[in-house]
Amino acid sequence: MSGNNALAGKTAFVTGGSGSIGSHCAKLLVRDGAAVLIMGRRKDALEKTKAWLLEATPDAKVEIFAGDACEEKDVRAGLDLAFKIQNRLDIIVPTVGGGGFKPLLMLDAATFEAELKVNIISAFLAVRYGVPLMEGGGSVVCISSTAATLPFAYLPAYHTAKGGLENFVRAASEELGSAGVRVNAVRPGLTRSDATGPMFAAPDILDRFVAEFPLGRAGEPEDIAEAVRYLAGPESSWVTGQSFAVDGGNEIRKNPDLSDMVGLMIGQDRLDMLKRGKSPV
Repeated sequence: MSGNNALAGKTAFVTGGSGSIGSHCAKLLVRDGAAVLIMGRRKDALEKTKAWLLEATPDAKVEIFAGDACEEKDVRAGLDLAFKIQNRLDIIVPTVGGGGFKPLLMLDAATFEAELKVNIISAFLAVRYGVPLMEGGGSVVCISSTAATLPFAYLPAYHTAKGGLENFVRAASEELGSAGVRVNAVRPGLTRSDATGPMFAAPDILDRFVAEFPLGRAGEPEDIAEAVRYLAGPESSWVTGQSFAVDGGNEIRKNPDLSDMVGLMIGQDRLDMLKRGKSPV
């Protein structure tokens, strides 16, 4: 898709804006005419991302705000700044999320809750305080994961969180449709990012994933951004409550078995004990 000015006059708010997926989403939004505020925790990273965006689209309106997408006061402040760019808010893209490999019986409540917060509460806050600024409707595009639907051992908190996020998308789309607000999600497969960098750097691990992708390659941030751009714009004006898999076809197969990797992380003896339903000391 090339620049088409379809988003001219629109304003977008992107959390995780200096991350791989967030920054590429912002790039396509500004390319097609939207003003964008990118939010993230590190001001220096946001400034570098802003410079990168302006290099690609020199006349773009890009603002930054350093804040935590899981903190209500920061999200509200970021949304207010986004609205003030053009006295409107049209697009919300909450990209913050993540999780780590850890067997279920090694998790504690605080760790489990933290993954729910970063994946669900970050999106909830953006919607809760952003939608009232969307006079005349708008589009929300969340970032889910194939882990929301595909079984994947040793990711129980992340599984639960992304499944919850997709149910939040459906519930929000039902309630907010009468206000002209569409709520959807993109469900990436394994995609290159700061968080997945170690997997891309380990050929043995990467090859196992790619073997489960009919299209024969892992994802790049641009792949996800193109889907977000579609759901954010007028081309998808009759689409809401959906989660689109952008995964190279992974969902028609399965996830790879990474038991050996987890065994190296925690010790094979401990993993064997966990497989028998025993909590390691």
